[in-house]
Amino acid sequence: MGDFFAVALAFPTVILSIPLVFVLLFWLLAAFGVDLDAGVELAYGLGGVPTSVVVSLLVPVAWFACLAGTTLVDGFDVVILAGSLVFGYVVARVAVIPLRHLYPTIESASRNDFVGKVCVIRTGTVTASFGQAEVTADDGSSATVQVRQAGQDPLTAGVTALIFDYDQDGEFFWVAPIPTYPLGEH
Repeated sequence: MGDFFAVALAFPTVILSIPLVFVLLFWLLAAFGVDLDAGVELAYGLGGVPTSVVVSLLVPVAWFACLAGTTLVDGFDVVILAGSLVFGYVVARVAVIPLRHLYPTIESASRNDFVGKVCVIRTGTVTASFGQAEVTADDGSSATVQVRQAGQDPLTAGVTALIFDYDQDGEFFWVAPIPTYPLGEH
């Protein structure tokens, strides 16, 4: 057991023993409900999963490779350290590929997602400078949005309308009435 600690605390393994302690401390705190994941997105083939998962894969694998390399080969400490980091990177990159399916990316909702949807007018009237409507998003949630119309159509509370454009400068949607016909007429 003394040889294990001697190798783990000697150069080059000690360089990776320090980050390994931080990884263990991170997961200990995570087990108690502390959220420390910074949400930083990694590149170089390691993206698509939380940074904590990537680091938790890379550091222990590199540490073990460095420990084994130092035990098996005398000298070449810098080469063993570099090789263990490369090995840890390769293992983490391969392990991240199937893990990406567990962390799907969710695109943020955009106001343009409402264009083409039907809304229900919620104010007494809609003019070129005033009006609100309720629209339902694809996920089933509803939102009250600012709407305007270019014409003089009678858009009053309870009437359905079509959102056909979004004005970014004014931050409102352009709407038009949806014609309704009695059964049998068209």
